[in-house]
Amino acid sequence: MKLTIALTLSMAMGASAFAPSMTTKTSTSLNAEVMSRFDRLKKNYKGPKVLISAEGIDFSYEDFEKAVAETSYSFNRNDIVKGNVVQYDNGGAIVDIGAKASAFLPIQESSLFLAQGASIESTVELDQEMDFQIISEEDENGQLIVSVRRIQYRQAWENVLAKQAEDEVFHAEVVAVNRGGAICLVDGLRAFLPGSHLTGQLPTEDLIGQTLPLKFLEVNQDDNKLVVSNRRAVVEQQMSDLSRGDIVPGVIKALKPYGAFVDVGGMSGLLHISQISYDRIEDLEKVLQPGQQVKCMIIDHDKVNGRIALSTKTLEPEPGDMLRDPAKVFELAEETAKKYHERMEAERKAREEAAKDIVMGLGDSLDDLTSGDSEDPLADVSDNLDSLLS
Repeated sequence: MKLTIALTLSMAMGASAFAPSMTTKTSTSLNAEVMSRFDRLKKNYKGPKVLISAEGIDFSYEDFEKAVAETSYSFNRNDIVKGNVVQYDNGGAIVDIGAKASAFLPIQESSLFLAQGASIESTVELDQEMDFQIISEEDENGQLIVSVRRIQYRQAWENVLAKQAEDEVFHAEVVAVNRGGAICLVDGLRAFLPGSHLTGQLPTEDLIGQTLPLKFLEVNQDDNKLVVSNRRAVVEQQMSDLSRGDIVPGVIKALKPYGAFVDVGGMSGLLHISQISYDRIEDLEKVLQPGQQVKCMIIDHDKVNGRIALSTKTLEPEPGDMLRDPAKVFELAEETAKKYHERMEAERKAREEAAKDIVMGLGDSLDDLTSGDSEDPLADVSDNLDSLLS
């Protein structure tokens, strides 16, 4: 019994003797596990240390963080802001406009007119400063959507309205055709060109890519409607170069009881039945046919409305040639017109000489009346009147 108690006491005393040692080892192991690899490298690093002094600086990191937090980034829908395209992404472009987050420019908002198959790379350039219009509110990431197309749209309408006010001829490219006419690009806006206002051509695929002179027929910004005319522009340009007596080629467009309508370079000319030939015409269809090529002399014109009066009888070498041999008349048109002008000039001079002779004759008669020995022939009449009135 005593032996057993002694052994127990001896074991207890041994365990207590070793206890402090085990506790220290366990604590050291835990500290090693808590320290990260970076902390261990940092602790053992013996390289140079750069000491940054904040002396003389009255703006601390805390002040900077506070200033950033208090800064108000005011970007509202429809605002116009400056920005730089910094990256192409997801079929659009990332734009730095100075906000907390970069803005996004979708390709459909990158230009007023996008050709088929156009890419964002061909529309906007990197590092290019441009004006952008904000067209959305911030999303959950603070990103805004911006547009270039809407700015260009407003500018285009301003240019169109200015051109309309000036009413001058301008040029535009044909970008598409349809059954009714063609589509032209006027300052980025799509304008309709009716086929009836297209001069010398039909609205076919061959027209695409051509640049035509145009004038406005209708401008309606509220309805986004533009209608243009090529014929009106051509007529105005040609009318400025035409004068009475000019010989012009044309095409018979229609026959009426009173004459024929002739298309002269897009202008509508009237060849009255009395101006076709010196001989009487019983049946106009036996003389002219729609689609026939003719040559005419301009005898009058209305530059405002683009209308001209024409004549072929002035081109007849002999009266009645238009009924007998119209081809001969058109072949000799320039030569006959030259003779006609010479004859008209001679007749004009003859009239002037006749008028001059009449005036000179009247002058001689007055001289005879005043150069006689008799006194004023009305003197007696004047004396009689005076006697009556007295």
